[in-house]
Amino acid sequence: MLAAMTLSLLFSLKAFAQETEVRYSLESRPYNPELDADIDLYISNWREMPTKLTHGCLVEREILTHGDPKHPQRKGAVLRYVNRFSRAVLYARNETKPIKLNGEQEIFYVTGGEGRIKSDKTNAEIFSGSFILVPPDVEFTMENTGDEPLTMYVIVEPITRDDFTPRKDIVVVDENKQPILTTTGHWSMIIKQAYKLSDDLCIIEYINTITFDPMTIGHPHPHYDRCEEVWTAVDGESILFLGKQIRMQPPGTAYLCPPYGNCPHSNINNTDKPVKLLYFAVRDDWTAKDGIKRTKDE
Repeated sequence: MLAAMTLSLLFSLKAFAQETEVRYSLESRPYNPELDADIDLYISNWREMPTKLTHGCLVEREILTHGDPKHPQRKGAVLRYVNRFSRAVLYARNETKPIKLNGEQEIFYVTGGEGRIKSDKTNAEIFSGSFILVPPDVEFTMENTGDEPLTMYVIVEPITRDDFTPRKDIVVVDENKQPILTTTGHWSMIIKQAYKLSDDLCIIEYINTITFDPMTIGHPHPHYDRCEEVWTAVDGESILFLGKQIRMQPPGTAYLCPPYGNCPHSNINNTDKPVKLLYFAVRDDWTAKDGIKRTKDE
């Protein structure tokens, strides 16, 4: 039954592509490696990466890191704006050393375990669904108070705008208590927002979780130069539609939408359970529209 429904979704997607190929760059021509992005360079899973220690005892594995998104030199080296994107683990009954960030801020999204985040002004419980924004110049520690690993994703955002005023202390957001945004999210996306550019962030437009209900797809669309949009599977496995190819996207796998303009992306949930992804994006291509210059070097 699921296989038949999946085929139906894919045929519908093909029909949509044929009807809208000019507007959305979903051409009907075959895949051509000389014209189309090598999408596997833009897809990475933390399980494939080496480990390193940060914050004293936080075990990180980078998923995506700095590189040239137009011409990646290696798998996952595709970030132009964000410093790094990792998966991290704080093991049972461990606590990080006191640290103060300089010239950047860290955003954590907890996916398992329980613990505490502490600064001079903050002492908050954290658990699955907790977002934590740590601004620069705030000394903090993180503690695993349970017997299971405290697992999380880490987004490291540089402070590149002279007109940006960071928060004075840690900001913790409970995803479980966030409302669903009522704006349209590319057909079927169920969006919960943790942070946004106007309130909390220096260059990242939004940090959200996005859920796809069973047997739904997102509206396929491309992105262009100066857009850095990253999608990470958190719960459940979906079909990743990227360019003219598809891949399975299990938990722990992230991708950057190649900024070619001819590489549309979408996720297809062909299962009987919801699928949740972590989303963040730098939209430097929107500079002319919103008047915010996100980088100093351009």
